[in-house]
Amino acid sequence: MNRILPIGLFAAGLCTHAAMAQDRPNIILFLVDDMGWQETSVPFHESMTDLNRRYRTPNMERMAEMGVKFTQAYACAISSPSRASLMTGMNAARHGVTNWTLEYNTKTDAESPDITLPEWKYNGIQPEDETDIPHSTPVTPLPQILHDNGYFTIHCGKAHFGSLDTPGADPCNLGFDKNIAGGANGGPGSYLATNEFGSGNFHVSGLEKYYGTDTFLTEALTLEALATLDSLRTASPDRPFYLYMSHYAIHAPYDADKRFTGNYTGIDPQLGTALNTAEVNHAALVEGMDKSLGDILDYLSEEGNEDLAANTILIFMSDNGGQGIGRQGNGNRDTNAPHRAGKGSAYLGGVHEPMMVVWPGITDGHRGGTIDSRVMIEDFFPTILEMAGITGYATRQHVDGRSFAGIIRQPDARHDDRHPLVWHFPNLWGESQDRSEGYGAYSAMLKGDYHIIYFWESQELRLYDITDDVGEQNDLAPDNKHLVRELAGELTDSLKACGAQRPAYKSTGQLIPWPDEACAM
Repeated sequence: MNRILPIGLFAAGLCTHAAMAQDRPNIILFLVDDMGWQETSVPFHESMTDLNRRYRTPNMERMAEMGVKFTQAYACAISSPSRASLMTGMNAARHGVTNWTLEYNTKTDAESPDITLPEWKYNGIQPEDETDIPHSTPVTPLPQILHDNGYFTIHCGKAHFGSLDTPGADPCNLGFDKNIAGGANGGPGSYLATNEFGSGNFHVSGLEKYYGTDTFLTEALTLEALATLDSLRTASPDRPFYLYMSHYAIHAPYDADKRFTGNYTGIDPQLGTALNTAEVNHAALVEGMDKSLGDILDYLSEEGNEDLAANTILIFMSDNGGQGIGRQGNGNRDTNAPHRAGKGSAYLGGVHEPMMVVWPGITDGHRGGTIDSRVMIEDFFPTILEMAGITGYATRQHVDGRSFAGIIRQPDARHDDRHPLVWHFPNLWGESQDRSEGYGAYSAMLKGDYHIIYFWESQELRLYDITDDVGEQNDLAPDNKHLVRELAGELTDSLKACGAQRPAYKSTGQLIPWPDEACAM
């Protein structure tokens, strides 16, 4: 890979921040968009599946062998809520950015004839001193804390933190020293430089030098990220960095990455037939993302970079489940198999993620290992700060996340899986309202073996034993009313503690009952 070094990239930032001896690790968070837990050749289930056999991700395999993989990692079912939780350590029920954001003061929800959706935070998260922006949550962001403690903070790729025309749309207002191609858009207008990476609200800006070339967006972002690291290490070699490598891949549109589309001809092992064009392009997007990961791994292993590799933590994660709507095959059974449904759904196919960590000196003793303790997207906030050795920091917001650094150090210690994971989506996603497949306005909780889901509009509660029923086909609620009441009460308590908002009925204007109240009716 040929990297072009930007001239004078750090002049302003480094003049105001004295170089310090690097006694803290570099941290790279490699976040993929819309990648399901099984859309990789690395199995995150009990064994290899036919879906794993579809994809070619040799560098994910390489990373899994270098470090540890988490088989029980979860995020929100939609992009902006996950990214707000990552940046703040807050559960979505607390920060209130419960659906995806885009235009200023504009909800992105679908309309309903029956329910009125709450005034959620559709302008996104904002810097902590921006308290006058309506429908937003001012926060102390993760990169700001890292920056204030000596890190050079780099944002590369998709941001999707705040709506257009607000400070939160620009990552540099949230603590990043350098922003590469990040804005309010939740997806790319195009992955193709020949299309100038799209137009309108979904245009990916800042990559004009690639226009008219054959450079795919995933590759352009990787080139820019590594060039930025080169420049930083030349200008200030002792300064630690945080690189948030946040790819637009594998979000729609499924443009053809011609470097890899030829690898997906023939009969697909899962579907038993050839992949259609959209699925071929989707698989190529996955492989292109994997090449980016490989380029970063190669960079860390280049001759002369031994000290860099020994002091750089690499974390891999996705922001929500894989897209299940409009996919080849049965979209709510095949695309995240053996889970049910996908992005936007309350079922585990919408929230279960592929996750890996390489932490030099810490994961070395259990390379290739597996950690099955549960982690949630808000847990990344305290974990990364602990990895960085930063303590005693203050935040405007209440932090819900729990650090998982300890279970990486001692995998046998485990998180307490009796601590529930909570999801809150009092919204209507525009792509589907099919409650039978977990879409619609819902709240949910995963505790122990049980996954309970509450649908606000219908006041329906469903219950699944995910240990025995990973595909969530057998609803246990009708025959386990006592357990449903117990879990519904705990879900309600968690939502109330976060100040969660509720939809209301249009016919009466009354708020829809809490999950425990629905049990009592």
